[in-house]
Amino acid sequence: MERWTLLLIKICILNICKSRGMNNSTWGLTEGVLKLIREGSNHFGQEPTDTKQLLPEYDFIIVMAGSAGCALANRLSKISDWKVLLIEAGRQENYIMDIPILTTFFQFSEANWKYKTEPSDHVCLGMTNRQCSYPRGKVVGGTSVINFMIYTRGNRRDYDNWEKLGNPGWGFKDVLPYFLEIEDMNIPELAKDKRYHSTGGEVTINYNSYRTPISEAFVAGGRELGHRIVDYNGETQTGFSFLQTTKRNGTRWSASRAFLHPIRNRKNFHLKKNSLVTKILIDPVSKSAYGVEFINNNKKYIVRAKREVILSAGAVNSPQLLMLSGIGPKKHLQEKGISVIEDLKVGYNLMDHPGSLGLTFILNQTATLLVDDLLNDGKHTVDYLYRHEGPYSLPAGCEGIALIDTKNPSSIDGDPDLELLFFGASISTDKTFHKALGISHILYDSVYKQYEEVHSWTAVPLTLKPKSRGRILLKDTNPFDKPLIYHDFFEHPEDLETQVVGIKTLLRLSDTKAFQKYGSRIFDEPLPGCKHLPFGSDSYWACFARNLATGIWHLCGTCKMGPTSDPDAVVDSRLRVYGVKGAMHVAGYTVARRTMSFSPRLDYESIPNLSAEQFDGITVFRISTMTSLMLHRSTFCAVVMVVVVVVVVVVGAAAAAVDYDDDDDDVQCNHQLRMDVYAVFHQCAGDEETHRREGADKVEQTL
Repeated sequence: MERWTLLLIKICILNICKSRGMNNSTWGLTEGVLKLIREGSNHFGQEPTDTKQLLPEYDFIIVMAGSAGCALANRLSKISDWKVLLIEAGRQENYIMDIPILTTFFQFSEANWKYKTEPSDHVCLGMTNRQCSYPRGKVVGGTSVINFMIYTRGNRRDYDNWEKLGNPGWGFKDVLPYFLEIEDMNIPELAKDKRYHSTGGEVTINYNSYRTPISEAFVAGGRELGHRIVDYNGETQTGFSFLQTTKRNGTRWSASRAFLHPIRNRKNFHLKKNSLVTKILIDPVSKSAYGVEFINNNKKYIVRAKREVILSAGAVNSPQLLMLSGIGPKKHLQEKGISVIEDLKVGYNLMDHPGSLGLTFILNQTATLLVDDLLNDGKHTVDYLYRHEGPYSLPAGCEGIALIDTKNPSSIDGDPDLELLFFGASISTDKTFHKALGISHILYDSVYKQYEEVHSWTAVPLTLKPKSRGRILLKDTNPFDKPLIYHDFFEHPEDLETQVVGIKTLLRLSDTKAFQKYGSRIFDEPLPGCKHLPFGSDSYWACFARNLATGIWHLCGTCKMGPTSDPDAVVDSRLRVYGVKGAMHVAGYTVARRTMSFSPRLDYESIPNLSAEQFDGITVFRISTMTSLMLHRSTFCAVVMVVVVVVVVVVGAAAAAVDYDDDDDDVQCNHQLRMDVYAVFHQCAGDEETHRREGADKVEQTL
């Protein structure tokens, strides 16, 4: 992550150069950098350390430290007599990862598994190699470290339907107390609703403190169209709202910060990082799970579990690991030469909330985010470094949400099947955004590049009740090889129809007075693959959706929960794997029968926690429902001092380099540094090892 530290320094130099000397703004910037370094140092020390000497046996072994794994480790280790091991394939969370505006860029980093769907002739047609990206967090905290920090619970009907389908204990009345237990609602007007909100829990909830003018238009425009302004985590969900986000003090509040940092000193809790679990050890005769096998630093280790092995590796890694361990579709496992322990429909039922990228609206006024504007205005940098405010506190520009029941739009208590996720920016706002999304550079250059310097906004329509299903298969028996992901988002025609409804709703929204105040108009350059269709027709928008289809990181369902009468079920309502006796559970949204109506991060944390009080048949305590600027090297303290020295030196050098009487020199300094900042951003999109070396050399030469 060194290049991110260097990037931040370079942004600061750019703004110093713009400020024309060592004035008050410059010193504010310098103080802000030093403050961030102090915060990063503290952050580094708060995460539990990597355990060097493991025990041969633990009561509980939790596989993967995502949202579910972090929450489970917190609650299970409350019992001091229970020894708990949490194993994570990725590295430590970095404080730079918690700067919201940088969210998109960490999809290029080693903190992302970088999964992609298999090439398709039906969806993702405008993506590189016709593959959609599936970002998944490979870091302590999992995807909660790289997602957009959106806080949503879902509609009560989703949970009640789970219960009706034969899963007792999963109705909304059952899960709501757990949501309340972990919540720390910091929005005063919402915290007053004691029935649906609470304070004092681990997960801090806030509105974005900074809002672009166009985000105000989003909410006002929704009201013009007849929708309510709503607390979508309250009694009802349909309406428009600013985002409720999992942030504290303007920084990302990940599952690791919420659940692991407070337990770093528990003697009975161990965390093992950079360790890939390659197999769950299951006795082929008794069919009991008794431990795990994992690789760390090219060495194989085996650790035994006295009570439980809990698999919380997400909707991609969990089915992969189950199949590698002999639990999965019999025919598929035999084709791969894996001995079958239990024939179950593992890897089926893959769901996501499909959406369409790239719907762009052009403005004739300054009302959105542009990267150039952020880099050119030192005040924004100071606001964030010193106070954690301003546009840097926005999660990749994501600001608003609308939830609509398209079949009953006038109902106050509707059951939403469409979400509109609003951004005070667009894919042309930043030169690297389209790469993070996987959009083909040919499509981007031919359509969107021409508007890189223009203020614009976008929103992603999401199908909330998809009927299309995908599947995850093993590529081979090598646990280090990524599994094959097949997912035609719009295989079922109703899912595509919902997309078209969503796009047309956004077109109406753009025509409201709130948006016309800024001259909002649809960007009408047709996509190359859809030019044969009349622009703006339903058939064109259906083609548009197929070309720029995307999942929205809400993967679920690949280890389906259900009663014994369901032939597709992998786990029962207590999350025990069918056919495996006793000591094995699957936790997380992986078990969902049907996808929820909203972003499922809370459910990633709530699902395992709700059932955790039943682990080993013992009800001992309540499990709640919810679930770096610093380098990750052991020489951290020395590196901090080097960074401090570098910052002080470059501040002085930048001030001395500016010729106060020569505008040409000032322009040259501004241009050179800004281009170099862009270069560092672009380096993240390529080969990581090469660019880590080249990026460091380039920055070093410039400094």
